[in-house]
Amino acid sequence: MSDELLKQFRTVPYFAEISEATLEELATTATTRAYRKNVVIINEGDDAGPLFVVLSGKVQVYLTSESGRIFTLSIQEAGSFFGELSLLDDALRSASVMTLEPTRCCMISRTAFRKWLEKHPDAVLSIIRSLSKRIRILTDSVRGLALSDVYGRLAKVLNNLAIERDGELVITERPSLQDLANRIGCSREMVSKAMKDLMGRGYLSADQHTIHIRRPLPIF
Repeated sequence: MSDELLKQFRTVPYFAEISEATLEELATTATTRAYRKNVVIINEGDDAGPLFVVLSGKVQVYLTSESGRIFTLSIQEAGSFFGELSLLDDALRSASVMTLEPTRCCMISRTAFRKWLEKHPDAVLSIIRSLSKRIRILTDSVRGLALSDVYGRLAKVLNNLAIERDGELVITERPSLQDLANRIGCSREMVSKAMKDLMGRGYLSADQHTIHIRRPLPIF
């Protein structure tokens, strides 16, 4: 196993508290695979399968309603992971995952992972803590969707995407209106109206690739 792969494993929160020797033993069981853009890696309802660790690229984790509307649960980049619930139970996949750009992942099978846990029970507590943190984040996200209107949800997403640069908040990879709609659970038209309103009142400015947050976004 390469030092690069072990280094990538070390960045995964799931494994943050696990010793290097123990982690290296797990990483030797991993296989890697490259995916093109817009490839569905997991379909909601699929049989349980391996854990995926994103080595490079970006994926969208999402749900699809009966009417076909997509709701984005998260965007996962290098150092993140998905499919972890299937390692611990036999339930069907709870969400779909699609690549947003060319992506390389490594996979750890359920069998290998469970054998590793049996051999290293001290790793269980670390993994439980990591799962608990992810559940809390998801709970906060659902609470925000339930209690906020479109402006509030949009403001939260934009603030989460922004980084500080030269004293201002900037979103360097401008998301599409549909992507924002998927993230906050509303229509593209509603997002378009809200974005135009925020720009018209001086909260935001944008060019082809970048969004600038000029002043704190309102939450109505």
